[in-house]
Amino acid sequence: MPSPQRPQAMTPPQTPNTALPVARTSRVQVRRAKRRWAKVKTLGATLAVGVLITGAAFPGLSPLGEQTAAASAATAVSTTAESDAQSYTATDEIRAEIAPRGAFSATTPEEITETRSRAAAAAVAGGMPLGSAIEIPLADRIVMPMADGTYSLTDGFGASRPGRSHLGQDFAAPVGTPINAAMKGCVSRSTESYQGYGVTIQIESIVDGKAVSTVYSHMTYGSRAVEVGDCVEAGQYIGDVGSTGYVFGSCLHFEVHINTVPIDPLPWLTKNVT
Repeated sequence: MPSPQRPQAMTPPQTPNTALPVARTSRVQVRRAKRRWAKVKTLGATLAVGVLITGAAFPGLSPLGEQTAAASAATAVSTTAESDAQSYTATDEIRAEIAPRGAFSATTPEEITETRSRAAAAAVAGGMPLGSAIEIPLADRIVMPMADGTYSLTDGFGASRPGRSHLGQDFAAPVGTPINAAMKGCVSRSTESYQGYGVTIQIESIVDGKAVSTVYSHMTYGSRAVEVGDCVEAGQYIGDVGSTGYVFGSCLHFEVHINTVPIDPLPWLTKNVT
């Protein structure tokens, strides 16, 4: 009888080796994650650059826009202030710039007055004649500096003074009596105190081709109606009679200088007043 066969041992089924595919899958996922993160960083950098460019092109949209605008404004103000300061410097270079001026590029009356006043102030401050900065007008009419019946003539030209002679004609009148420009011209001096003359205005004109300066002194404090660089017409009000400076009583001290030489005002007025 044949011997019974021993049953064969059962071999458990082999489990597939999945370790390698799992490891490979993990590496692929890591690489993909890295690519996505690189794209995100690139996009973020691009957006940041865009914001900076936008802020530079449109300062109002940039967080630093206000600071940038303020810095620009400060630079502009500094440049303007420096330019203005230089325009008042009394140098030959400035003189060369303003000497040819007879007309101005300003268009409004206010701009013209301001430009003329600045040029006049620069010339006078530098010791130059007013005519080097602005065009002195031709006087076509001459009038008395005070209205008839408002004054009486007192000390005249050449009257004795301590250490000198009287260089003008005095028109005695009450304090506050109006004083008028004797002719068309431009103001070269307007001050509350000029040596012994007190409150004084000086006006430059051209008469018969000659430079004529008229001086109005001993006026009331605070009554001056014109400043350096202003241009006036014959008979225009310029201030009031006073008693400032070295004077007894109240009067207008009136002088006339032709080509810088003082002359007797009374005969000159008598001859020229129309």
